[in-house]
Amino acid sequence: MILDTNAVSALAERDADLIRCIQSAPRLCVTLISLGEYHYGISQSRKRDELAVWLDAFLGRAEVLAPALSTLPHYADIRRELKLAGTPIPANDCWIAALVREYKMPIVSKDHHFDKVGGIRRLDW
Repeated sequence: MILDTNAVSALAERDADLIRCIQSAPRLCVTLISLGEYHYGISQSRKRDELAVWLDAFLGRAEVLAPALSTLPHYADIRRELKLAGTPIPANDCWIAALVREYKMPIVSKDHHFDKVGGIRRLDW
């Protein structure tokens, strides 16, 4: 499973429903893009020190997926498909969706706009 930024936030908050959703995952991943978004968010938080400690511990357990040359065709295809359908999504989420498609794993997210991307599966909690 690949955790989207809102799933990482919910996990940091120990959301019981999310924990049930991911507890049997054979592989728990997060994208570098989501980590950038999350890090930006905690940099503005009053709990930034506590959340930074949590993030370090989480990164010891999760696999980080970063875009590579092999991700580029997936990204381009997704952008083109969404443009043709008239249903664009945020640029960062196009990169996340490209990694989801490349690695053929579901994305755990509250963001329904991922449902507009063909060839990927979104799990909600």
